[in-house]
Amino acid sequence: SNHEGELIDALHAAGKSCQGVVFNPGGFSHTSVALRDAVEAIQVPVVEVHISNIHGREHFRRTSLTAAAAKACISGLGLQGYMSALEALLDS
Repeated sequence: SNHEGELIDALHAAGKSCQGVVFNPGGFSHTSVALRDAVEAIQVPVVEVHISNIHGREHFRRTSLTAAAAKACISGLGLQGYMSALEALLDS
């Protein structure tokens, strides 16, 4: 979703009904304290995924507020990052 509130609601719902979350916060990763708080608040592991290598992009994109609250952050593996995130959740 492109709507921060919808993502927060989805994280809270997933925290009640799922065993883990694969999460791509997109541009919200470096701007949203509210999403970071939602990731931290839920009681299931979250693996953050970025298709591109955020550390090879513009300086302002290199900091992920949400990654600090996640179990792990996968960046730069393209779509394979989603499979790697699922594998990380299955191994936990």
